[in-house]
Amino acid sequence: MFVQAMAIQTTRQQKWLQLLWWVGLYIFWVMVFQKREFAFSRTATIEFCYLIFIAANFYFNVFYTIPHFLYTKKYFSFAGLMLAGIIVAALLRVPLATYLNQHHFLIGKPQPGPADLFVRSLLNIFIWVVCLVAGKIAIDRFRFQQYLDEMAKEKEQAELDFLNAQFNPHFLFNSINSIYGHIDKHNTVARNMLLTFSDMLRYQLYDCNSATIGIEKEMNYIKNYVALQTARKDESLIVELSIDDNVKGFSIAPLLFIAFIENSFKYVGNSEDSENKVSINLCRKEDTLHFKCYNTKDPDFISPIEHKGIGMANAKRRLALLYPQQHELDILDEKDSYEVNLKILLA
Repeated sequence: MFVQAMAIQTTRQQKWLQLLWWVGLYIFWVMVFQKREFAFSRTATIEFCYLIFIAANFYFNVFYTIPHFLYTKKYFSFAGLMLAGIIVAALLRVPLATYLNQHHFLIGKPQPGPADLFVRSLLNIFIWVVCLVAGKIAIDRFRFQQYLDEMAKEKEQAELDFLNAQFNPHFLFNSINSIYGHIDKHNTVARNMLLTFSDMLRYQLYDCNSATIGIEKEMNYIKNYVALQTARKDESLIVELSIDDNVKGFSIAPLLFIAFIENSFKYVGNSEDSENKVSINLCRKEDTLHFKCYNTKDPDFISPIEHKGIGMANAKRRLALLYPQQHELDILDEKDSYEVNLKILLA
């Protein structure tokens, strides 16, 4: 299954920023809690010990309790685990603080009892962990709201662009019918290609306006596209399209796979010395739809025009929006081949 809880995806730069944040917080604690009667080394050691336990609790909550319990609305479990983590940290700090007092800071002097150390540790760790976790949640929610606002603007702009670029359907199909009538009746290849193109256009203009579409229609669109590309490509190109019989009886967002298929036909190799191949496979295993698209490519080919990958980027963006935490996309870009493996959780 591919339902995964929300987790932090950190880049190398973000890791360095987090490290600088903890160093800054540590320096702040040392400066604020430094007392004249205490040696600087004692304050630095005490605050460093606190830093270890507070940071451990912070990341325990960020990577585990928040995504697995808070974001899944298991609030009591989240609060209980968060409190349990703080208590464990306070208990672990007691023997460490006792050792430091006995051997470094309070040699030969009255020692604070374990209960006193536990209460003091619990209070300090609790306050800082709660503040840091609350701050992290607030920042995440602010960023998520910014993301939603950006998506809303992009959606509105996309709708406007679509309306501005849309042909009059009746005019378009009437033109296709006129062209079809003027094609020589003996030229069955051209007439069939035009009919196939007409079916694809009708699917895009009418059927794809809904949020989901029957998988049978989507598969028919893919078959038509592959048929058109096969007809216009060189005969040396091997095209394999395999759709299992169990890929039926469910709905899916339209036009999810076409960008990957277009990419395969666009960049498939045309070498005379090796096999040129496009292979497309769709199958269903339990509640998961598996899509695989493979193409060979020329290892020495360099495109004269820089490829921006807009179609691929849009496909990835749509998957992230339509199937969040419900899909896996793996792309293998090798020297002489390109392969896309996509899995979508249907239930």
